[in-house]
Amino acid sequence: MDTKLTLSIDKDVARRAKLYARSKGRSLSDLVENYLKLLTKNTSVENSEYTPRVKSLLGCISLPEDFDYKKEKADYLAKKYL
Repeated sequence: MDTKLTLSIDKDVARRAKLYARSKGRSLSDLVENYLKLLTKNTSVENSEYTPRVKSLLGCISLPEDFDYKKEKADYLAKKYL
């Protein structure tokens, strides 16, 4: 059963969140619910469904804040195929 919840947040944050939800084809309520599910999930990396190899790699790379993986991928593919 769904429960109605009233939240008080900054107007600009609410506006941007609504735009984001719309761009993803989802409702804001759905996004908030799924985010809260992730926050309250009582599993850690050790108890997750990752394989031991993937668990060992988690957190091993540190990238700069301004790293643009899409640009890096595009540059790599352009170099490879052109």
